[in-house]
Amino acid sequence: MSAKARIAILISGAGTNMAALLYASRLGDAAYEVVLVGSNDPHAPGLALAALEGVPTFALPHKGMTRAAHDAAMEAAVLAAGAETIVLAG
Repeated sequence: MSAKARIAILISGAGTNMAALLYASRLGDAAYEVVLVGSNDPHAPGLALAALEGVPTFALPHKGMTRAAHDAAMEAAVLAAGAETIVLAG
């Protein structure tokens, strides 16, 4: 069996899509594992759900940052978590 793909999920709110992806990743035949959930909103409810499920989280508000600086910071967090793929889920 090949290794599972390591994914980071970026969310903006409640995290319903993230939750579906997370729970599906725990099925025996899942081809991926969730290694990070990130958001530009530190108060996004989905971050709390991910943390309760034992998934590392990262939040960085974009206000006061250029788009390029924010994108670079988010990418750095994703790479530091060892993710190979970013999934946009909300």
